[in-house]
Amino acid sequence: MQETVMRNKSSKWNSYIVLGLSLVTMLILYFFSTQEPGALLQNAKLQLFKMMFVSIIIEAMPFILIGVIISALLEVFVSEGTIKRMIPRNPVLGIITASVIGIIFPICECGMVPAVRRLIQKGMPLYVATTFIAVGPILNPIVFWSTFTAFRNRPELAFSRMGLAFLVALVMGLIVYRFVHPDQLRHSNATSHGGHEHHVHAEGKTTVARPSFRTRMMEVMHHSISEFFDMGKYLMFGALLVSLLQTFVPKESLAALGHGQGSANLLMMGLGFVLSLCSTSDAFVAQSFTTSFSGGALVAFMVLGPMLNLKGVLMMTAVFKSRFVVVYSVMVIIFVYAGTWLLEKLLLQ
Repeated sequence: MQETVMRNKSSKWNSYIVLGLSLVTMLILYFFSTQEPGALLQNAKLQLFKMMFVSIIIEAMPFILIGVIISALLEVFVSEGTIKRMIPRNPVLGIITASVIGIIFPICECGMVPAVRRLIQKGMPLYVATTFIAVGPILNPIVFWSTFTAFRNRPELAFSRMGLAFLVALVMGLIVYRFVHPDQLRHSNATSHGGHEHHVHAEGKTTVARPSFRTRMMEVMHHSISEFFDMGKYLMFGALLVSLLQTFVPKESLAALGHGQGSANLLMMGLGFVLSLCSTSDAFVAQSFTTSFSGGALVAFMVLGPMLNLKGVLMMTAVFKSRFVVVYSVMVIIFVYAGTWLLEKLLLQ
């Protein structure tokens, strides 16, 4: 009965998708019919869109690959017991451990989601994983070096970025530990055995057969390919939306809206969400806004963007329940805004 209901729901959604694609196709055909042959290909907006789309894909793809490979290695070679032994039971120490993991394994936010899903399935607590998602893309040597390089004349911005990211992740982790149910994965019933096969003998004794290294590497390849296509479709859709927004919403128009400390911080946070830049390069984009925005607004851009961006949210919805994604997003927005407001008052004057 349940399978029939699920099949009917799937068929219904497929019908909606086909209808939507048909309407889009009709609109595109109508648009082409009103244009001169070849005129659309020479359109400057289309050229900009293509450049943006391809550059986002090329920039994000290596980090997606790194993330899915790490995810597959964790699946095959790391047992649940190992993960549980690595994470202290004290929540504060667990959150600090997650921050240290980000320093040791500098994964961009594009590759963070698949790796974190596997870590949670292996036994990492949700509050530690939340901290890792938030602070991992920022609190690592590569990002600090790029931020310090972009703001050589204002090193306090680099230190403010790192400090605020850590404090925001700490508070978020404690809130998730205290108030959020730990079961937030969409497929929480997924289990793994770390690449081991269990055999039960006639006497009732259970032994664990360890596969050969070649077999385990084949498993790594299998998991990597599956994870890559699973995450890649969300990256493609996110890149499409980001490219459209960057093409048709000029940064100059957005900058003209930022008047006053509070509105400027919100504006730069929104810009960080929309642009969805890699955390290793967003400091150089922020540096181009130095003459237009205050230090607090620049830090808001550099902290919120890696923690919460358009393509990242789409990837998170594939892994986590929608309610948790909303809670995570609201916490990031509130704490980053409050933190940059305080920085503006106390340090970045």
